[in-house]
Amino acid sequence: MIVVFGSLNVDLIVPVERLPHAGETVLGPSYTFAAGGKGGNQALAAARAGAGTAMVGRVGGDDLSVVALNDLKATGVDLAHLVRDEKPTGLAAICVDSRGENIIMVASGANLGAREDQVPDAMLSKDTVVVLQMEVPLEENWALVNRAKARGARVMLNVAPAAPVPVEIVPMLDWLVVNEREALLVAESRGFHESDPRKAAAEIAASGKTTVIVTLGGDGAVAYGAGKTLTAGVLPITPIDTVAAGDAFVGGFAAAVDRGGDLATALAYGSVAGGLACLAPGAQPALPMKVAIDAALKNLPPIKVG
Repeated sequence: MIVVFGSLNVDLIVPVERLPHAGETVLGPSYTFAAGGKGGNQALAAARAGAGTAMVGRVGGDDLSVVALNDLKATGVDLAHLVRDEKPTGLAAICVDSRGENIIMVASGANLGAREDQVPDAMLSKDTVVVLQMEVPLEENWALVNRAKARGARVMLNVAPAAPVPVEIVPMLDWLVVNEREALLVAESRGFHESDPRKAAAEIAASGKTTVIVTLGGDGAVAYGAGKTLTAGVLPITPIDTVAAGDAFVGGFAAAVDRGGDLATALAYGSVAGGLACLAPGAQPALPMKVAIDAALKNLPPIKVG
C-alpha cells in the first residue's frame, strides 16, 4: 500500500502565449480550476497506476475542497485520515505557455496544518511505501520519516519545491527524487559542492543507502543506487502541458515498487507515466491510467545500465 502525506490544492490555470517577465502583465483567453497539490497529484497518480493508495493531509471547509477531493474520491483513494482545517484549501496559480512550460505560485492555506500524527501506526509497516513532498511543514515530514522507518516502512521523498533536507534524514530514505536544481541543493546541504546535478546525485547516493533519482524533463531520468546507474529515455511525444509530469513520475514509480518491481522497472514505469501526463492540460486531469501506461511502455527506449 502507498501512503501519501502531503499537500492538497486547487489549481487556477491560465493559458498564455508566453510566460511573463517580472513586472509584466500577459493576457490569457480563459482560466480553469482543477484539483492539484503535489500530495494529491502523487496520490492520484499512484492510484491510477494501479496501487492501493491513502492520502493524508488537510483541506479547508470551503467549496474549493470539493474540487480538491473529487478525483481522489472517484478513483477510490482512501481519505479516512484527511482533516478539515480552519484555514482555506490551498490554491495554486499556474501560467502555462504555448510550449507547455509553466510558472507556479502557491498559497498554502490548510496545508500548513498537516500533522504527521494524522498517519496512524497501523498504516506503517514493511508493506507500506510512504511518499512525501515539500509543500507541508517540513518538521512533520521528518518526524514521519523517523516513525515510518522505525516500523519498517519504505520511504520516498520528492524534494519539491526545493528546500534543504536534514543530513540525518537522507540516509533513512529508500528513494530520493529530485530535479536538477533540487539535486544540487540537497548535495550542498550534505557538504558536496558540485555544479553538475548528475555528479551531485551520484555523490548523495554513494554517501548512504539511498537511491537517488534525477528527473531531467525532456532528457528522461537517471537513477543512482546499489553501485549502478540506470538511465531512462522519454516517450516520443510533443508536450502540451508539463504541470504534473514530475508528480506522475513519482506516482508511477511508487506504484511499480509497491507491486514488487525492481529499480529498472519502476524507473521505466515512472518515466512513461510522466510523459503521458504531458499530453493533456492541467494536473490531475492529465494523470494517466494504468492501462495507458502499460500500453505505452513498449514505446520507451530500453533502460540503459552503467
